[in-house]
Amino acid sequence: MAAEDETPAPPALRVVKGDPTPEELAALVAVIAAMGGAEAPAPRRTSAWSAPRRRHREPLHHGVGGWRASGLPR
Repeated sequence: MAAEDETPAPPALRVVKGDPTPEELAALVAVIAAMGGAEAPAPRRTSAWSAPRRRHREPLHHGVGGWRASGLPR
């Protein structure tokens, strides 16, 4: 592959009007870089006590410890 075939990529930012200083351009690039590209936060785990399936009534089982098991998450 010859170096003549490679074309440079177009600039990501282009100043259309005005004459910003290098410090102003650096500040602009820092703000734009901070705005995007962040990873999505991990989904929050819901507690077994607040799970939507707890809203549905489940059958109560008879026997030893049945009353205790009726209040515990499954």
